[in-house]
Amino acid sequence: MPIHFARRLTGHQRSLEANRHLGVALAGIAGAINAGGFLAVQQYTSHMTGIVSSMADHLVLGRYAPVLAGVGAILSFLAGAACTALMVSAARRRRMHSEYALPLLLEALLLLGFGLLGARLSAIDGLFVPATVMLLCFIMGLQNALITKLSRAEIRTTHLTGTITDIGIELGKLAYRKLAPAAADAIVPNRERLRIHCLLVLSFFAGGVLGALGFAHVGYLSTVPLALVLSVLAIVPAMDDLARLQRRLARK
Repeated sequence: MPIHFARRLTGHQRSLEANRHLGVALAGIAGAINAGGFLAVQQYTSHMTGIVSSMADHLVLGRYAPVLAGVGAILSFLAGAACTALMVSAARRRRMHSEYALPLLLEALLLLGFGLLGARLSAIDGLFVPATVMLLCFIMGLQNALITKLSRAEIRTTHLTGTITDIGIELGKLAYRKLAPAAADAIVPNRERLRIHCLLVLSFFAGGVLGALGFAHVGYLSTVPLALVLSVLAIVPAMDDLARLQRRLARK
């Protein structure tokens, strides 16, 4: 990957094109984590809507253990999102190039830990759920908050409900122009938005297939390549900050 492309992809200076390229890449990684993680921990770790609905069902049925498990998953997701906000805010205040790259490097580190220590973590009880579930939910919250902040909520990568809704809206606009050509000027579909959201869905699906195949054949170690990809995406802005720090120290 060319250095200037990596710098533009995850650096602090954002563009719509860079946001969308990064979104498609992260959607694939999220799909792999979500699908492969399901085989590892027997639950999806980014679907907070489903978890909350499941908690309500189990509460009515008097099954309190799954309710507490849902609490543990939600708190882990919240903690991940809050961690991204803290890291980005702190880096922005210091005018760092890696304000968006640092959460990705943390995600890479956590995925590497999951890949190398996942079997041991699965035997450790976390907050009402195994430590593996907490870790994956934290990672999903971390990534979702990052892409939300840098794209100003235009792109989501860890779940597809909003993305598929947006696809439906744009398809509805296209259909209206065909059905009512006399009023077509009043309804203008955003074809570029439709294209990028379709790419996000396809990337998430492709990542899910690869993630499921990887965990089925390799196990926890299948997340190590994902950690390496994230590191490649984020390393250039981090190295820019390191070089700037070295220059400052040399002047003292």
